[in-house]
Amino acid sequence: MLFEKIKSPGLAHNSYLIGDDGKAAVIDPRRDVEVYLDKSSAEGFTIDYVLETHRNEDYLIGSKEIARKTGAEIWRADDYLDYEYGQPMEEGEEIEIGRLLLEGLHTPGHTPGSFSYVLYGYEGEPWMVFTGDVLFAGDVGRVDFLGEEKLEETAGDLYDSIYDKILPLGDEVILCPAHGAGSVCASAIADREWTTIGIEKNLNPHLQYESREEFIEEVGQMLEYPPYFNRMEEWNLTGAPFLSEKKRPEALSPDEFADIQDEGAVVIDTRTEVSFAGAHIPGSLSIWKDNVPSFAGWFVDTDSPILLVSDEGYPEEEIKHLYRTGFDNIKGYLSGGMISWHMQARSSETIETIRVKELCEIMKGPKDCRILDVRSEDEVEEEGEIEDAINIHITQLPDHYEEIPENVKVYVFCGSGLRAMTAASLLKREGFENIGVTLGGLTGWRSSTCPRGETRSSKERGLEIADSLWLG
Repeated sequence: MLFEKIKSPGLAHNSYLIGDDGKAAVIDPRRDVEVYLDKSSAEGFTIDYVLETHRNEDYLIGSKEIARKTGAEIWRADDYLDYEYGQPMEEGEEIEIGRLLLEGLHTPGHTPGSFSYVLYGYEGEPWMVFTGDVLFAGDVGRVDFLGEEKLEETAGDLYDSIYDKILPLGDEVILCPAHGAGSVCASAIADREWTTIGIEKNLNPHLQYESREEFIEEVGQMLEYPPYFNRMEEWNLTGAPFLSEKKRPEALSPDEFADIQDEGAVVIDTRTEVSFAGAHIPGSLSIWKDNVPSFAGWFVDTDSPILLVSDEGYPEEEIKHLYRTGFDNIKGYLSGGMISWHMQARSSETIETIRVKELCEIMKGPKDCRILDVRSEDEVEEEGEIEDAINIHITQLPDHYEEIPENVKVYVFCGSGLRAMTAASLLKREGFENIGVTLGGLTGWRSSTCPRGETRSSKERGLEIADSLWLG
């Protein structure tokens, strides 16, 4: 038997390769498909089937690319949509993979046509269930893609799918969701590498509600919707352009790089926050390389020409991240990085940084500065708020520039400093000059001797939590 869980960092996406007796299937493949081809070939398997659990919104599916290279059959979900490839999965459809059997279960909720797939073993008993975005470790799928007016209906569908179809499979069945912790397809997926139906029945907070009505009320919420989702929804119906036909992004000299930037390209600098603060190309956007899949889709249009600046040579991981989320218009990267840029006597800019201890001392004096906290509302609730801070989640910052004062120094704060630098680069591109970034963020604050107080949630309970945060 062949079984591989293949993870895509940044997107927190899981796909699966299953095989037996020389035949294999891939469930929810990512766009760059070489990993499936290489792993199956190395084990002596051919990929005969590709199965999709739903029309994905957060990454581009690689089904057509695999079929093109292997001749595999594509079975897709969400038949109510106008797909241009594959054949629709139906309730109870069975696919034999050697001595193994995959059965389709219609599990609506996340999308109306979502499917889960039950893997039956050699004895005919269910071994695993691939739930897509219906049920995760510690969470359930978001149900807001049809709009607020449909929340009650879609949350009810999700409840029925989980309780009527997935949980009855048995506590011992291994649960294989399409995402892990950090995905935008749910609000709080747990960091459990492996889980079972029984574990989720015991630990998943959304499976502890006393009634269907309570589940609907708690799960039926509108969540953030990154703009790049629109491209994902479009290309995941037609099939994304084949990566095998794309030209490798070029190494560019400083002169070539500057010419393309002058024509309107977006410069994404994927170095660390400290490197970006020390010197960066004017007008560039700071997104640390591991954060590219999380934030590029919020701040860069999917059709925009893109230039990359990195600490390394060929920025392979960054390019993979961008391709997986539909950013195909990559013009190239700066050959030699910022060293080559400066060797051509080209101008660069800096952003002031400050350590948390220094910020603590400043805040003890006259309040001639402000703190912009770009952590999410959930983070603030859990970890503690900064007194008198301006709270704007980084993903919402472009819609709230008018709330940022320009007549005082603004120090940007987050969990570590990486997102704060992204926010600072956004502000600088909008003309804000009096900006600084707090290095270390909340992590540094907790390691310092600065005063601490209570989280918002602890205030509501009237309890003291030592690890919460206070500034004043």
